[in-house]
Amino acid sequence: MSKKSGFGKLALGVAIGGALGVLFAPKSGKETRKALKEKTEELLDKVKELDAKEVKEEIEKKVSDIIDEIKDLDKEKALKIAKKKAADLKSKADDLVAYAKKKATPVVEEAAEAVRQKAVDVTKGVLAKLENK
Repeated sequence: MSKKSGFGKLALGVAIGGALGVLFAPKSGKETRKALKEKTEELLDKVKELDAKEVKEEIEKKVSDIIDEIKDLDKEKALKIAKKKAADLKSKADDLVAYAKKKATPVVEEAAEAVRQKAVDVTKGVLAKLENK
């Protein structure tokens, strides 16, 4: 049994490494999710061939969980998260500018305002890209 468990761990490690490679590859989100889903389904097929019932069930559960998470990676969810992060970033940049106006020199105030404007521009760009895809 230990040889089979060792093989299962090796197969799982190879599959997870492959899946992470696919996830971080420079492809579109749709292509990446599709490739990752295919890899996880391949892993699931290989796992079904294992004899060790407990290992098989645990790996199937983990793969199923990963597939569920992939399904949740959609544009709307990413856009919602990005909008919240953009609002948080703007709020912190506004706080920086207000503090600089109150406590610092005009030069620091100008620099803080430049940081705030750049943060707004960057978040607008990110949101525009997410909304267009």
